[in-house]
Amino acid sequence: MKQKAADPKTRILETATRLFYTQGYNATGINQIIKEAEVARASLYMHYQSKEDLCIAFLNFRHEYWFKCFREFIDPVTVPERKLIAAFDFLISMNEKEDFRGCAFMNILSEISPADATIYAIIQNHKQKLRNYLGHILPDSAQLLKDHIYLLFEASMLESHLYRDQWPVIQSKELLKNLIRNNK
Repeated sequence: MKQKAADPKTRILETATRLFYTQGYNATGINQIIKEAEVARASLYMHYQSKEDLCIAFLNFRHEYWFKCFREFIDPVTVPERKLIAAFDFLISMNEKEDFRGCAFMNILSEISPADATIYAIIQNHKQKLRNYLGHILPDSAQLLKDHIYLLFEASMLESHLYRDQWPVIQSKELLKNLIRNNK
């Protein structure tokens, strides 16, 4: 069993991260976070002034965590085409590790409105950084190919979450190989 952090702020964020990702943002109440983090209500509000602030902290934490894992997984691969295949292998790995929970950012996006401008901007920023990162793997390729790869990656993540299966990622890897082969 994982030991809880001694620091209340860390316990709150760890608890919110787990609950927002596993049961959803709207389904997670402040009272549940307080209870499971074993903190006082005043402690929660001392560190996070609102549930929205806690969601922002969750998304920022998730962004750092996800990109760290992603880079560790694909950066050792030096051949650009193989690095892109490794990016899709990373999705397979994350699906297994996180029980097909999908993209934390898209999950939150499905629960908010564009009126939640700060959260919306964080999600857009995360996706833009992913798009840029994938695009830099094939720097000399046309933007259309880079966009196809990014959209294929996103679709794979979403569909594997929906079907709780690896087949969308596996099929996307085959499509990716064809895209690369046909654009040489």
